[in-house]
Amino acid sequence: MYTISAWVQVSQGNADIVAKLRTTTGDFPTGWTVATSGCWSMLKGGFDGNFSGPAELYFESKDISSVELWADSISIQPFTLLEWKSHQNQSIDKTRKSKVKFQAVDHQGQPLVNAKILIKQTNAAFAIGNAISSHILTNVGYQEWYNPRFKLTVFENEMKWWFTEPLSPGKEDYHLADAMLQYVKNNTMLVRGHNIVWENQDQLPPWAKNLSPPLLQAAIERRYNSLIPRFQGQMMHWDVDNENMHFHYLESQLGINSAYFYKKAHDMDVNAIMFVNEYGTIENPDETVANPAKYLAKIKEIQSLGYDGPFGMGLQGHFDTPNIPYMRSALDLLATANLPMWITELDVSSGPLQADYLNDIMWELHAHPGVNGIMLWSPWQPQGCYRMCLTDNDFKNLPTGNVVDNLMREWSHHGLIGITNENGYFETSLYHGDYEVTIKHPAAARNNKSFAHRINVAKGKKSSTLVMKLSV
Repeated sequence: MYTISAWVQVSQGNADIVAKLRTTTGDFPTGWTVATSGCWSMLKGGFDGNFSGPAELYFESKDISSVELWADSISIQPFTLLEWKSHQNQSIDKTRKSKVKFQAVDHQGQPLVNAKILIKQTNAAFAIGNAISSHILTNVGYQEWYNPRFKLTVFENEMKWWFTEPLSPGKEDYHLADAMLQYVKNNTMLVRGHNIVWENQDQLPPWAKNLSPPLLQAAIERRYNSLIPRFQGQMMHWDVDNENMHFHYLESQLGINSAYFYKKAHDMDVNAIMFVNEYGTIENPDETVANPAKYLAKIKEIQSLGYDGPFGMGLQGHFDTPNIPYMRSALDLLATANLPMWITELDVSSGPLQADYLNDIMWELHAHPGVNGIMLWSPWQPQGCYRMCLTDNDFKNLPTGNVVDNLMREWSHHGLIGITNENGYFETSLYHGDYEVTIKHPAAARNNKSFAHRINVAKGKKSSTLVMKLSV
């Protein structure tokens, strides 16, 4: 595994710069940036060394022909798999965990030796969710498999415009979305809103695909006034103008920019975070439309055109064969925006290594300090999932489901028990989140006494001490 970095500059204007590796089997991209004149821009990238023979690293841009491109401080750094894994673990310890010291004392404040501290995590700060289909409403097996695992969800199709207003203008049907929202609220789950409008003409309701601009504008106004008030205050996020880098149908037809959609959504639902939601950004080194540099430029464009509300970066994460070093470099660049960053539709295409790839991807995402959460895109359908199922139709885990279960178990604490020392202390490192902590001591056992406390282990606190009293 290799990471690359370089400082690049052009003699005039600005240009998209790609770092490419030339091998005996062809040339392939390894990293992107936007270079400008008058200052140096950092380019970061990476690649797997799954080839043999000589290789040549070079930089190019198709945007310029008559200007000079300069590169300096070029670095290619190799890593073994063991070194890469060690870095992930170090990052997780630093980013996802904090040290907590418990002190057990009696009612007079004297330390209790050999007190038992029982620690149970009730909620994880790093969220892992999974999309659902409407089958969750009626299939008990689906419910029994899903509910114990996930407290964060998104509806596969049931909020999309083509689903809620499919036949003709104004003829809306929200009964499935309403029922699904009630279901997840009954089960104390949080929901992402997906999505308000979609720039892809093929994803509009059939009747809206060829409307005149005035009629299209009226239809969008009706969509906003129907969808958002209905679910206002109940969505943690909204995917607002879906895939607005790969597609521009609404913008081009209406003569507006996508900042309009974000401002309008925020005005109607002020507490939800409004998200860009795109694909290819972290999945594909050869992505030209929505690569990390262009994604950041899109964020800045929307902000410069007047949107100043809460903003988030949605990275869909539809992977084939992952390039983990490139993925890390992409996340590094995106994280410089200091905005919430979520993986919104994670899946891996089918194949013999699907589960292994999913495991590798989730480890890298969890280890990266800029990533706030992961939404898997594995809603169950009896006829088969979109690209990746976690269970079969009997709700027995597939290898991908085992990966998710194992990682969620590894990245949490359940049944952790500690014993206090001679000063009444027990210290451990805990994943960020909410906990229920119980203290027991032999001297209080005859009275059947224990003490329970709820705590939050938060990001930003390197260590904290909790004093717990028990009457003995």
